[in-house]
Order: sequence, then C-alpha cells, then structure tokens
Amino acid sequence: MEKKVGIYVHIPFCKSKCAYCNFYSLSSFKGGDKLIPDYQTAVIKHIEEYAAQLDGYLIDTVYFGGGTPSYYGTSRLINILSALKNNGHVLLDSEITAEVNPGSISREELIKLRRAGFNRLSIGIQCADNTTLNTLGRTHTFEDAESTFNEARRAGFKNISVDIIFGLPSQDKDSWAQTIQRIAGLKAEHISCYSLKIEEGTELYTFKDSPFIPDDDTQADMYLYAVDMLARFGYRQYEISNFARRGFESKHNMKYWLGEEYIGFGSGAHSYVGQCRYSFTEDVEEYIEQVGLGRTIVEHDEQMSDFENAGEYLMLRLRTTHGISEDEYYNIYRLKMDFVLELLKKYEQSGWTYYKEGRWKFTPVGFLLSNMLIGELLDAQTRQRTQISKPWQTESAGEDAQMTLFDKRPVAAGLFGGRRLIGRNEFS
Repeated sequence: MEKKVGIYVHIPFCKSKCAYCNFYSLSSFKGGDKLIPDYQTAVIKHIEEYAAQLDGYLIDTVYFGGGTPSYYGTSRLINILSALKNNGHVLLDSEITAEVNPGSISREELIKLRRAGFNRLSIGIQCADNTTLNTLGRTHTFEDAESTFNEARRAGFKNISVDIIFGLPSQDKDSWAQTIQRIAGLKAEHISCYSLKIEEGTELYTFKDSPFIPDDDTQADMYLYAVDMLARFGYRQYEISNFARRGFESKHNMKYWLGEEYIGFGSGAHSYVGQCRYSFTEDVEEYIEQVGLGRTIVEHDEQMSDFENAGEYLMLRLRTTHGISEDEYYNIYRLKMDFVLELLKKYEQSGWTYYKEGRWKFTPVGFLLSNMLIGELLDAQTRQRTQISKPWQTESAGEDAQMTLFDKRPVAAGLFGGRRLIGRNEFS
C-alpha cells in the first residue's frame, strides 16, 4: 500500500454565479439549495462504494473545490471528510484543502474545519478594487476578504492560498499593481494568479472584444509585473499561474501537473487511475438519481496509451518551473526527443526557454506563449514517432520512474484512526 492518490470532491453549489464563471454550478437564486441534502447523501454513498478501490492507496491530498464549498456548509464538508477517513487511508499529514469565498464563513466554522483535519484554505479574492469585484458579480469587498483571511489565521490555518485575476474590465496597470501589493500584504503562503478568460455563455461575454478589457500587450505586462513583484515579496513561481513561499506549493495540484493518480467524487468530477481518465455526469440531479439507484455515472472515459502519456509529460511538466529532462523522458517512456530538443534550442535563442541542470524550462515570456509553444512541441513529438517503431511499448520503463522529479526519503506516517505506517516515501 505504498501508492499515493489525491482525492478531489466537487461541490457544485454557490450563493450566486460570478459573471466570468463557466463551470457547471447551481446558485441559490435558481433553487440549487434544495438539492444540497440529497447531493450530500449521494457523495457519501459514492465514496462508500469506492472503499475497495481506495483500500489500495494512501490518501495524501484531499481538495474540496466548486462551486463554493464554504457556502455548502462546514458540517457537510466535515462529514464527507469523515467518510473518506472511514473508507480510505487518509494520512495524518495529508494536505486537506477547502475553497472559501470571503464573507461566506465564520470564525467558528473555520475552527470546526481546522479541528476536523482541514489544514489549507484557498480564498477567492480576485482583486483589491471593490468596483471591479461588483462588476464580476462577487458578493464581497476586499475588506471582507481581509476579514476572512484574518479569521482563518485566528482559527489556526497556517497554509492559506489566495486567488487573483488580471485582465479584468477597466483594470489598468496601476490598479493591478495595487492588487499585487495589497494581496502580498496579507502574507499568504500561496498565490494563484490567473488571466481572465471570457467564455461564451457567461455574463461577462458581453465584454468580449470590448475596449474596457485590457489588450494582449497590457495583459502580458501585467503578468510579467506579477512574476517580478511576487518574487520580490518572497513568492517563488513554480507553475505558470502559481507562486508560493518555499515548501507551500500545492501538493494536490502538483499531482495533475506530474501525471500522478487522483480520484474525484461528485458531479462532473474527473479522475486519473491506472492510465484511465474518466469523469462523471455534470448534471447534479442525474448524479443524485444514478448514485441512488447504484447505476453508472461515468460520462466520459479514455484509456491513455503510453505515447499519449508521453505527450502529457511534455504538456503538463512544462507548465512547471521544474521543466522536463531528456534523460527522464527516455527512462519513463523509452522515447527520444530529438525533434523536441531542436525546437527547445530554437526557443532558447528567442528567450522563451532556458536549460539549467539538465532540464529545459520556460522563461516567464515563454509561459505567456506556452499554449502555442507546447502545441508545436507536441507536433514535433508526433513527427518523431513516425521515424521509429513503437519503442514506448517496451516493458523496461520502471513504475516509479515518473517520481524522479523529487528525491524521496522513507519516513513514518500516521493515519486518521490511530494506525501508523513505516517506510512511506515522502518528498524531501
């Protein structure tokens, strides 16, 4: 039982829908709340049905995302976590995260979460300008965000992440600089910094191609400013959009970027287990009904080939500042990357990549162009595939080869319930 897995629990309920949100969720204004009790029952039953599969893993990360988990109710979140502890092997030092909206949770509720084992919060602040927050449909002010953050500290949370967005309507470089400064002043352990994406079907879509939206050059300047200033404030960039004080990188999100296994519960949740990707139906009512009847809720599934996993190695690990290694790539997939290397060297001349200590990485400017550049690298990988006869089908790639991004050391680990395991591998 040495294999580790992350657990994601989707909570698709919100008080109100944000103007930029394209995720499936139900707001209280549209009657979503009436489904919450039945959804809670379905998620717990779903977890119980997976007990046999969970038994083969150590659960080292749990992430409650949404939606707005804090709106869903702390007692319900705690009961779901208890179901995971009862049906799986949740490590005592597991990273357990809940997403929180400012003003949606009290200190008493935060204390309950902390006592139940939650040790990390992700607070969606988005920006420091109250007028812009109102435009986005956010139900809080920046002062509410400061209050929630401070209450979380008083409740004992020592690992807090905050989300911010650039490229917002009427946002200029000065207001973005103010957001960076005020967010840094909170002294969170982790900051996620995202570019606004205007998706069809959202309220904000009316702003698409509007002069009120900062143009591409301005958004690029905003991103590079954030990279520079956050570094000055002590936040190390470790992924395109994520910055952390040393040792506070999101362990759960790193599972996605390193191609590690994770299991999702709840409507629309995704999983990656045994080289198979699958997701459940997004429709909450259908999810509740099918789980209750013991029927399948899988909406999409795909068995990943070794070559597809090799492509994801390039795509996902180049999102991180750890980058990719020619030797590591060959050891895992028994594939050469000559065509990929040619492009990486070409990008280096343009200032988009650099080579350090055996690894290729994007520069901050390269991250800005990463969608295009990674697409070209994947095309190069496919071209090289046609030159040779399926060497990725050899059996010599070790099962643990993909773990070589980090040195590991054996430590003792405890489980909820008082059990103790010896010889667990932990990242140093």
